[in-house]
This record gives sequence, structure tokens and C-alpha cells, in this order.
Amino acid sequence: MADTSALVSKLSSLGLKDSPVEHVAVENNEQWAEALATASGLPSNYVLTKTLVFKPKQPKSEPIAPIVVVIKETTTASSKAIGTELKLKDLRLANEDVLKDVFQTARGSVSPFALGQVPQEHIGNVRVVIDKALLTGDAQIAFHPLNSSQTVFVDSAALKAYIASVEGLQHVVEMDFTAEPAAAPVPKPAAKPAAKKSSAAAKTEDTAGLNKLGIQTPKSVDFSEWYTEVVLKSELLSRYDVSGCYIVRPRAYFVWQQIQEFFDAGIKGMGVKNCYFPMFVSSQVLEREKDHIEGFAPEVAWVTRAGSKELNEPLAIRPTSETVMYPYFGDWIRSHRDLPLRLNQWCSVVRWEFKNPQPFLRTREFLWQEGHCAYFGKEQAMRETLEVLTLYRRVYEELLAVPVIEGEKSEKEKFAGGVTTTTVEGFIPDTGRGIQGGTSHYLGQNFSKMFNVVVEDPASEAGADRAKLYVHQASWGLSTRTIGVMVMLHSDDKGLVLPPRVAETQVIIVPCGVNAKTTSEQRAAINDACLSVEARLRIVGVRAEADLRDDKTPAFKFNHWELRGVPIRIEIGPKDLESHIVTTIRRDTGARDAVQTDALETTVPLMMVTMQAEMLARARKIMDERVKIVLEWADFVPALNSKCLALIPWCEREVCEEQIKKRSTRDVMADEPENEREPSMGAKSLCLPYKQPENPPIVPGQTKCIQCGEDAKRYALFGRSY
Repeated sequence: MADTSALVSKLSSLGLKDSPVEHVAVENNEQWAEALATASGLPSNYVLTKTLVFKPKQPKSEPIAPIVVVIKETTTASSKAIGTELKLKDLRLANEDVLKDVFQTARGSVSPFALGQVPQEHIGNVRVVIDKALLTGDAQIAFHPLNSSQTVFVDSAALKAYIASVEGLQHVVEMDFTAEPAAAPVPKPAAKPAAKKSSAAAKTEDTAGLNKLGIQTPKSVDFSEWYTEVVLKSELLSRYDVSGCYIVRPRAYFVWQQIQEFFDAGIKGMGVKNCYFPMFVSSQVLEREKDHIEGFAPEVAWVTRAGSKELNEPLAIRPTSETVMYPYFGDWIRSHRDLPLRLNQWCSVVRWEFKNPQPFLRTREFLWQEGHCAYFGKEQAMRETLEVLTLYRRVYEELLAVPVIEGEKSEKEKFAGGVTTTTVEGFIPDTGRGIQGGTSHYLGQNFSKMFNVVVEDPASEAGADRAKLYVHQASWGLSTRTIGVMVMLHSDDKGLVLPPRVAETQVIIVPCGVNAKTTSEQRAAINDACLSVEARLRIVGVRAEADLRDDKTPAFKFNHWELRGVPIRIEIGPKDLESHIVTTIRRDTGARDAVQTDALETTVPLMMVTMQAEMLARARKIMDERVKIVLEWADFVPALNSKCLALIPWCEREVCEEQIKKRSTRDVMADEPENEREPSMGAKSLCLPYKQPENPPIVPGQTKCIQCGEDAKRYALFGRSY
């Protein structure tokens, strides 16, 4: 345990005059400010701080070399700028293990005083960066003394003296963070002048509340941490006490329901029917298709006990349902007249074996749909495979405003046991990585041969020895990963950004301009106007809601709903009532417009249609600009490093694909082991796009693969991926 008393004693010798201030334990600066607002014995002039711990990407064989960055709360710490200053690359925020093992502290309690707890074998590798802005002026500097339930206030001289006293610490630099372009501050929504609060505490509460709603980690600093913050703070998900599992909250489940309704209508129009199969699979059935299940074997979760009794035969929880459903296809299909058999089920699946769960993207249990269909011939099965792929593209583009690229997977990347895997691939520009959006497979006769799903050949002569034909099959699946892709693409440092079509609340109506001079009659009139707008918009199909909470300021409500991604905000105040107008604000662009109240029923729905289309158009423009045609290997890795995907002439050989991944990994990381928290740095094939580049075209026998020099068959889309 950290010895706080020893630290306080040492700080006293360096100039600390007052005892630590006691308050409730806090986890972030917003909670810290709120806790101090109710504390006594504070200096009249002080600044809060942030102490960040970064870790450079480095080989696992090397000793850990963390960077401790001590900055003012208002300073933006660019990991790129810090890396440039220290001549280090790919700085990322350190995980809890580093904080615990090296600094013997935890998130929320980190401060420069943790340097005194670093073991001697590590301290020589630690680098410290101090914000020069902290070392100027006469304000006292607030830190946690190894405990987030206490605060000490020191001056700059005491801070420098403490750091200088840490035995073995060799690398300390002072950095001017204003000297390099900082990220633009998040603009605060314009709020109409508010009346003076009856107490200073009320004002502090509002300010602290606004900050508390916000995203702590900028998207550009640590994308993974930012993404996790957005999905949790926007109330899409909540953590669960089983690692790798999350609670899907109503806001996210509504998005999934919109996808369900859209897709379900599409497949029912094709003649597919919904069903449900049990989640349990016997080991005997699961192992019948070894080639197929081999890819899932490490991920299969097994039930081995019921109460205190061991089961005679372990039961697997489905990782996918081919082996669950196809034995019964053999029972149900007796004649070609029983075809096609076209089934879909909405369910959850469990895939257990992985180290680093990511909300929506990689969880141990997730929701999805899986379609399984049987046909007499290949042409029908392949037609369905492509029809479903089109539906997947429409889900992404029409509902989620996410552009995707349609194509086929390579032999190496295709579905185990399938003949052809088709896919829609998305692109996350902030990381430069591709992400698989959904797959639709032509399975051929592989599974029908394994599970003996046969029909008599109608063209053969009737009789006991009538020829048997194996059916052709297709399967396809789309999961709640869709929501994660949408969040990563559209959201920003204010929080979630939702396309209007999938937003549970499309319009939030906020009363404004109420102050101490506002009469109760005026307040009632404004609230009534908000409720009237809500009712009128609901009549025309807009999912509108009026926020009439009287214990929150308008600014608090603005931040609250921006964080949760509501597409449009409507503000109504006393002057708006007089002018018969309202003010609308778009979540994606911040654009403000004055709208006549008698035109709301037409203007607001049109605004949502425009917003939906523009979100897709912006994302498509960025993706188109970042998919580069690469004709020489020398340009391949630089394209990846500039956060692009690469379309390359390719021979389509599996051995060549392996070499591309190895060479691109080696070129980037100089044989450095991959970071487990990040996707593979080596490039992989994402798909062979159906829409092939025509300038220049692939010329059979002339165009060569850029990696191996063999004849190229098609352009392939390669990139780093999730």
C-alpha cells in the first residue's frame, strides 16, 4: 500500500504548508472538481492537473519504458508531439498493469508522486515530461498524494524539488505544449444569459455536471480508450461482471431493432422464414465437421456440469449454427420438392477464447442473425448469397450512414468449410483500418455431404436405386458489430453521433432563457410550447422528446444529449415564442437554423433526411480518398502508414498473402512483436472488390502481382484491420 504519511512528510520538507484536503474518492478530473467544490481549506488560487502515463511501442524483450506526463488540466497533450520531443514513436496510454506493476498505483490516483514508488530496476527507464505552464505563475498546483480521496497543493518549486529528489530518475524534460498545434477545444453550445444562482454551490454544480458528462480521452490521442468511453458514457453499453460480456442498453438495442426490422423485411420478401434452434450442441455433432469447427475450436465454451453433477457428455454453446441445424435439414428434406429450405434465426452466440475484448467488436457473447438455406442447384444458392450481401450493404449505408466495399474473401480469409465468402468491408479513417461488416457464404455441397442432406435426382429414372444429389447451401450472418462500426466512424470528442434513422430519440426539445425574473406563467408557457412541438413532431413520425427537468440548466442538457448522440436539438425561449420561431441545432455539424413554428412538421423531417444523406456522403468521400491504387511494393507500406487501404494487382495465392503480411509487418515494426491491444500491424487481404479499378486495368499475362511478380488476376483490397 502507498505510504501517504511518508509522502506528506517529505513534501513538508520541500515547502508543503497545509495538510492534505480530504474528500470523496474520485476517478477523473470532473469528479475531482466537484469534490473540491464542497471542501474547505482550499487555496484561493489553484489549478487542477492531469498526470498521464504513456508507453511507447517496443519489443517485449526490452524493459518497459513509460513516460509520465504532468500537465495542467486545460492542456491538450498530443502523444505525437510528446513522441517527437522524446524521439519515440507510437505512444499509447499505459494500461492498468503498467500503473500497478511499475508505479504501484491505479487510474484516478496517478500523480508525479508515484515516481517515488517505482522500483529501482525500472526508474532509470522512466521519462518525465512537465508542462511548462505549470511552472509559471503563482497558482498552487493540485495533486493526489497517491490517494484519490485526498488533494495536496504545492508550488512549482516544490514540484521540481520532489522530482529532482527521486533517486535514479534520469530523464526529465520541460515542454511547452502551446508551441505545437493543439487539438481544437470542444466548442460549448451557446446558451442564453442565465440569472445569477442563489448560491455559489449551484453554479459549481452546473459546471461540474457539464464536465462530468464529457469524454475524457480525445479521439486523436487514444482511439481505443476514446471508443470505450463513448459506448459506455453514451449509455449504449454497461460493463458486466463476466469479463468480455456487456449489457446492451436501450439506446443500443433500439439501433439493433432498427437493423432487425429492416433486414427482416428484406429476407421475408425473398421467402426466408424465421425459426429458433437450441443453443446447446453435443460434442459428437460438433466434431462431425472437423474442418469447419477447427476455426472455432479455441472459442467454444462448454457446459460440463448441471448443479453438482457432471454431465455424461459435455455440451458446447453454439459459436455458429451449421452443425446445430444441418442434421435436421437431412430429416426435413426428402425430395427436390422440399427445396428451397430457407431459414433465419435471431439469437446470440458465444465465442470465448480471446484476451482483449472490445465493446461490440469482440465480445464473448453477441447478438446476430444467421441464415441457413438449402437449394437444388448452385446458381440459386449463389444468387441468394449475393442478394443477402446487397441487404447488408443497405443496412450499413441506408441505416447507419456507413459506406462499405462489396467483394469476395481470399482463400485464406474465407469461411471455414465454405466455397465462396462474400463480404462488406468498412473503413475507420481515424485508425486507417478496415473492418469486416458482414459476410454471406456459398457453402457448395460441403456441409450437405457431411450431414447427408440429399434429394433424389428428378432427372434419373424412378426406382430403388434412383440417383441421389447433395443439396447446395448458403449461410450468412450480421451481428451487433454493426453498431461498433457506426460509433467509430461518426462519433467525436463530444460523444456519440447517431444517424437519424437509428436514433431512439431523433429530436430533443430544450426550454431556454428562463431566469430569476421569469414568472411562473412564462415558465409554463415555454414548457407548454415544448410539449406542443413534441406532440406535433410525433404525429408526423418524428421520435421527439421534451426535456423539462427543472433541476438542470440548458447548458447541462445540451451536453447531456450531445453525449448521447441525439441528431437534432430544438431550443425554445421567451423571444422565440414572441417571434413564432424555434432554433434547431444539428448534432453532426453543429449547424444552427431558425425555423418557423408552423413549418416544423415539414422542416424537421427534411432536416433529418438531409443529415442522414450528408453523413454518408462525408464518410464515403473520406473512404474514396483513402483507398489508394498501389502499383509498386515500395509504395505499399507508406500507403498503410498514411492510414490508407491499398488496392493492389494480386496473384491471389495464399503463400503470397502470407508474405505480404510478414513483409508489411517487418517493414513497419522492424521485427518488433505486435501490440496485443491493437490489431495486427501486418496487412491482410480485406476482399477482392466486385467493383474493379479500370485505370489501369488488369491485363492478363502482363500485369504482375506487386509482391511476388506472378501474373495478377484481380485487384485486391489490402489493409490493416480489426
